[in-house]
Amino acid sequence: MKKLTLLVLLFGTFISCKQEVKSEKEDTVSETPQVEVVPDRSKDFPEDIAAIFKAHGGIQAFDQMNTLIFELSNPEGNEKHITDLKTRHARIETDKFVLGFDGNDAWLVQDSTYFKGNPRFYHNLMFYFYAMPFVLGDQGISYEKVADLTVGDISYPGYKISYGDGVGDSPKDNYFLYYDASSHQMKFLGYTVTFFSKETSEKISLIEYSDWNKVNGLILPKTLKWRNYEDGVVSDVKSERNFVNVGISKDKSSVSLFKKPLEEKEKSL
Repeated sequence: MKKLTLLVLLFGTFISCKQEVKSEKEDTVSETPQVEVVPDRSKDFPEDIAAIFKAHGGIQAFDQMNTLIFELSNPEGNEKHITDLKTRHARIETDKFVLGFDGNDAWLVQDSTYFKGNPRFYHNLMFYFYAMPFVLGDQGISYEKVADLTVGDISYPGYKISYGDGVGDSPKDNYFLYYDASSHQMKFLGYTVTFFSKETSEKISLIEYSDWNKVNGLILPKTLKWRNYEDGVVSDVKSERNFVNVGISKDKSSVSLFKKPLEEKEKSL
């Protein structure tokens, strides 16, 4: 009888240990982080546009990113731009002012009158130029093939990009994307500005994308050159902007980063 009792106790202990091991194993499996699967939207675009995205690292790779940071090089002090790529909330930091957009309102903090522009207009202006061509993969965009842009002896194929009604602050803006026929890398960007007039404009400004950096697998601009452009003729460089200290990552920025600072010197807009 004593032997039977001992066997029962041993068997019970064995079963209990197995259950504890199984429970620990289940807990370990349940704590495994879920990998976010980002769909590849390449087939959603015209073949040429998809090829341009691919030449710059791929639209799927860009869609996996959450935060873009770059500095606009200035002799008087750099501008640091931070953008949430999913919400498009923004923050611009300088020694003289801080400017941002929280999803609803643009705000400006400064202890002088250094910044005289419109924060709503400026908060994403350089971001749009910098994040080309990927921002041309946003929802509500239409693509239309246009005549090549000829610069010197080289012709660059192009597309006109327009927006649906109610898309963004300036749905009447148009962009003209021109790319290298061999590499499919972006080469020129034409654009109109309708933010202030709210009316369609025929005046096209032109940017040359002359140098590139590879950042976390994506090909992003290093230098932008504004060229004189009139009646389809491209001429001299009239200004240029350089970008440094660039970072793009899957890390998410805190929502509080884009909120208006609670300081006495702030200026509400």
